[in-house]
Amino acid sequence: MKRFEGKVAVVTGGTSGIGLATAKRLHEEGARLAIVGRNAQKLEEAARTIGNRVLAVQADVAKLSNIDQMYRTITQELGRIDVLFVNAGMGKFAALIDTSESLYDELFAINTKGAYFTLTKAIPSLNDGASIILIALAPINPPWRRPGTSAYSAAKAALRAVAQTAAVELAERRIRVNVVSPGPILTPIYQKAGLSPERMQERLDRMSAAVPLSRLGKPEEVASVVAFLASSDASYITGEEIHIDGGLG
Repeated sequence: MKRFEGKVAVVTGGTSGIGLATAKRLHEEGARLAIVGRNAQKLEEAARTIGNRVLAVQADVAKLSNIDQMYRTITQELGRIDVLFVNAGMGKFAALIDTSESLYDELFAINTKGAYFTLTKAIPSLNDGASIILIALAPINPPWRRPGTSAYSAAKAALRAVAQTAAVELAERRIRVNVVSPGPILTPIYQKAGLSPERMQERLDRMSAAVPLSRLGKPEEVASVVAFLASSDASYITGEEIHIDGGLG
């Protein structure tokens, strides 16, 4: 029997990269799947890529009213939730002295506030024994060692504390809460950097050289860990952070 047969799984930020790879993995293992994203066209494309039995829900998790409607739609269409992968996020970077209030607010609105309320507003719709996985760092690890990432790193690091507290508060319902922190993973985020192909390859080569395993990770490798944490194979793991970073630590 597939690990998620008969289970309802929700993946936010499920239209590309790690989110899409995880959605595919959960679907392959039998989950009744909902993917969430802001762009309707990308949602439709992702749903077609994944296959049948996929509910595409358009929502901006920075807006609490969108989160409420998102869960109403999911529970009406699929029922109560067994797996929640809180993956939606964004990255923008600036030096400390150049970090404006608007940039700070934008990063925290999506990466912290959005993730926080995606988790908390799901609680009434979760089955006992459900699993929640938050992604604490985007695939540019380790950001705290890089100039220009102070606000981004702070917004993402807050999710560790949220997960640890949530794991304790939800334990009486056997709901497990864990965090994954990917290292440098080759995802479409690099295509948005605005660099020429040559300069981008140089950057990727430098990043690979810094990793003990001497390569970038794949979204599917993160998806495998998320699927493990979401499954009964990880039934005694909660409040933990798993690094998927090729040995960067």
